[in-house]
Amino acid sequence: MTDLPAQWTHAPHTVLAFRPGDTVAAIDANATPGFSGNKADAPGIQAQRNERLAELQEMLYANSRAGDGRSVLLILQGMDTAGKGGIVKHVVGAANPQGIRYTSFGAPTAEELSHHYLWRIRNALPSAGQIGVFDRSHYEDVLIVRVRNLVPPDVWGARYDEINAFEKELTDAGTTIVKVAMFVSLEEQKRRLAQRLERPDKYWKYNPGDIDERALWPAYQQAYQAVLDKTSTAHAPWHVVPCDRKWYSRLAINELLIEALKSLDLSWPAADFDVEDEKARLQLL
Repeated sequence: MTDLPAQWTHAPHTVLAFRPGDTVAAIDANATPGFSGNKADAPGIQAQRNERLAELQEMLYANSRAGDGRSVLLILQGMDTAGKGGIVKHVVGAANPQGIRYTSFGAPTAEELSHHYLWRIRNALPSAGQIGVFDRSHYEDVLIVRVRNLVPPDVWGARYDEINAFEKELTDAGTTIVKVAMFVSLEEQKRRLAQRLERPDKYWKYNPGDIDERALWPAYQQAYQAVLDKTSTAHAPWHVVPCDRKWYSRLAINELLIEALKSLDLSWPAADFDVEDEKARLQLL
């Protein structure tokens, strides 16, 4: 039996799953796959589902205190303005911070460049009982690295299989991986960038380099297509989320996280002490 809100006509993990033959060029970033509601429905549903997410996250954390070594890793990958920060604030932010490990991956530091590209990723993995959140990820090493020709093709070309093996290692060790490819249309991205230029409190979010990246969108489409084709696996499948409507993408990714946590079949850990004895002792003090 599902607790999915009635406005969802199809479970997000099925309707948003990338399937062989799907193309990046065909993605409608303004669509709301599987959802029959509208923007007016979103605040109430978001509040309700945030409570459910927080409950499951606490349950995951509580079980780790009882020896359960499992964790969840949410990977958010998308062009700038796709809304990754909003997911962190409005979805992940509903959970208890002690059970969250958040990492934003920017350009590698000199120290990181002196190591294998997965070194900094391994250092940011969630511990038992945590939900790890990657704002960008190891996929930068087959996206911007490819588009910008930062390493030779034979180097980034070998990374797809390496990433698949790395993620299989993680899932075998008890980490459930939720991979989300977030797509915003060029028109909506332009509107969001323009908004940043109109608001002094948003100047810090604006990067002139984003204009250069927009010019490279055809190359990014090819790079994203390769990522989806080559690294959507049974153990770590990709989900494709349209992000022109922020309210939808937040609802969708919230459900993907909830579904991942529910798949762990969690329950509250039993007391490792005699409850009635402790109640009696408490009354004596």
